[in-house]
Amino acid sequence: MSVTAELSVGQIAERSGVAVSALHFYEAKGLIHSLRTAGNQRRYGRDTLRRIAIIRVAQRVGMPLATIREALDTLPDSRVPSRADWARLSASWKDELEQRIANLSLMRDTLDQCIGCGCLSLDRCRLANPDDTWGDQGAGAQRWAAALKQAKPRRGAKKAE
Repeated sequence: MSVTAELSVGQIAERSGVAVSALHFYEAKGLIHSLRTAGNQRRYGRDTLRRIAIIRVAQRVGMPLATIREALDTLPDSRVPSRADWARLSASWKDELEQRIANLSLMRDTLDQCIGCGCLSLDRCRLANPDDTWGDQGAGAQRWAAALKQAKPRRGAKKAE
């Protein structure tokens, strides 16, 4: 089997484990790029495989596509992202990921408590939030918002504002 510089959409899908429709979606969102043949078929550079791997990892940890695109835009075109590139990209996401971890930990630890939404629809809410006192502080999940301000992100990440 010869190694070619460009791969078809089917080859990229097979090698990356991503559906063709997802590749088209990534391309529409500006995450990956293709060239067109004379017959209007998509062809991708081999560097696209690494970019897709980065996209999939970033998506799995909850990074928004816009953030992923911004990071990928800092990479040189038509070159496989290097270990140094990945280190730089992942370092730029650490604070956001640490804040997400703090938020998820808070949710896990307080999921069975009143969030101060003002619903008063559950018996427990009537006990934890009598007369809708949290509702006097504003709309939405007031206890949750207050707890997020108090939450301590792990390993020196920024506090929620």
